[in-house]
Amino acid sequence: MLAPKKSEPCADASCVRVPPGPRSRKLGERVVEEYLSEKRIGGRIKKLRLKKSMSLAELASHTGLSVSFLSQLETGRVIPTLRNLTRIAMVFSKDLNYFFEPEPKTLFQVHRRIERLRLPETGAANPTYSFESLGYMVPERQLDPYFAEFFPRKTGHRSHQHAGCEFLFVTAGQLELRHGLSNVRLDAGDAVYFDGNTAHSYVCCGEEPATALIVTFCSPPAEARTRPRPGENLLENATRNNIKEPRRFF
Repeated sequence: MLAPKKSEPCADASCVRVPPGPRSRKLGERVVEEYLSEKRIGGRIKKLRLKKSMSLAELASHTGLSVSFLSQLETGRVIPTLRNLTRIAMVFSKDLNYFFEPEPKTLFQVHRRIERLRLPETGAANPTYSFESLGYMVPERQLDPYFAEFFPRKTGHRSHQHAGCEFLFVTAGQLELRHGLSNVRLDAGDAVYFDGNTAHSYVCCGEEPATALIVTFCSPPAEARTRPRPGENLLENATRNNIKEPRRFF
């Protein structure tokens, strides 16, 4: 009786023999299903369909798949084959990677009152107000919200200006706002929306401090975006205004 042959070493250095054990076990169906469930493939398909205002019947017509199958797929009751998923991806002009890549996170940022920093009026030796940024932790934000407190004082207005527009809502007290040649008195509950490029200033005109919610927008007013300059066409004007102005405090 011949003795069993000993396994000879592999000549190829890239060849690695894996001994039987836990590593060589096949992945269970439960593990695979949990992995696919985390990818929310059905939810992503439904999101694409609704974004295109497409019904299940229309998607079925484009892909050759049944309405009942697509319905079960969107609710996570069935798992698509690679072939079926490719059909769906082609309808929405998406690569297969779209269904397996991490989903982008929706912008959601809480700013706790205790975490905010109160700052005095910018560049003033004797500040007339203090403000707190309500959006400082949001990167590349399109608007800047502030909570401001204005102190009672008898001195005149100190004007400033910045790119974009500004919105102000008085939450308490009385505030006098000067915008260009306009001068208006605002009480609690009053609001004003104006062009930040025009010189403007605020003064607390009551005996108690006034508070307000202020929001500055980076985009210029609609008139400035659409009105061409002499010798300039609308396309050139739109291209120029596509460049964002640097953000400044109110």
